Amino acid sequence: MLADLDIDLAPVVAEQPDPLLFATVSGAHLYGFPSQDSDVDLRGVHLLPAADLVGLGEPEETRSRTWVRYGVELDLVTHDLRKFARLMLRRNGYVLEQLLSPLVAHTGEAHRELTALVPGVLTSHHAHHYRGFAATQWRLFEKTGGLKPLLYTFRVLLTGIHLMRSGEVQAHLPTLLELAGGPGYLPELIAAKRERENARADVDRERVATDVERLHTALDEAQAGSALPGTATAHDALHDLVVRLRLEG
Repeated sequence: MLADLDIDLAPVVAEQPDPLLFATVSGAHLYGFPSQDSDVDLRGVHLLPAADLVGLGEPEETRSRTWVRYGVELDLVTHDLRKFARLMLRRNGYVLEQLLSPLVAHTGEAHRELTALVPGVLTSHHAHHYRGFAATQWRLFEKTGGLKPLLYTFRVLLTGIHLMRSGEVQAHLPTLLELAGGPGYLPELIAAKRERENARADVDRERVATDVERLHTALDEAQAGSALPGTATAHDALHDLVVRLRLEG
């Protein structure tokens, strides 16, 4: 699926100061509404040497860099394995979307092992993540009238609803429209976003506000009826994986 981006991300992965356990594409490309001038959000996990964690220096647990390559703005953020595992246990849907992204720039056995543990970190409380994310994006839409935050609002609400109902993390908005439903005008808004990155949303704000409120209610109901557990069960397995990979690394 990375062929759709028409860029080679392998050199970016290879030049990182510490080995990457995985790297995937997130952002608008993952969500299904990139425009021609969208940047490429590359996310992943790096593995620091054990000495960096037990020595006197401050470990570089998060690395962030933005630059232009191939005529495209690249935004690279990676976390050390330990920090990423902790984020997985904090009901953080965002990192799970990165981990499970089908747009894979680099993978390996560690990536597969982390992915296999995802069912053990999913809880009904992940609804709070998506509810809060939607509220933040909605406020941004109300302030700017931008199409991007409006689509993000719908995307995260539908992701949360589908997760609560099915136990599956799905971040691709066109797919979510098929799985979880949504307002009939969203395909038109997706097409408009693909034409222009910072377009304004040409919508009936009262109607959109009603639809957003309806999805908030649907998320509340889906959470209340979800079969997902209230607490994660994969803590010990993640701990063992982090220790093993660190010592092997």
